[in-house]
Amino acid sequence: MSTTIATPDAEETCVYCDSLIFDHDPICVRDCEDNCGSPAYFCNYACLSAYIDENDLTTGNACEWMPDQDSCC
Repeated sequence: MSTTIATPDAEETCVYCDSLIFDHDPICVRDCEDNCGSPAYFCNYACLSAYIDENDLTTGNACEWMPDQDSCC
């Protein structure tokens, strides 16, 4: 899977809170389940975490650990 890496514009804002991302500790996220579409930028991990929680993005996306089996996934 190939993606293009590019630095966002200086005026790029956070997907969650609309702050300028470079005023903080920016994070770039891509949905590679959807053909590695356009990146989404968050100004910090707190906004990313809140976005994940509010959109239930972890539901159904984790391995189920069964201690009686040899592999986790």
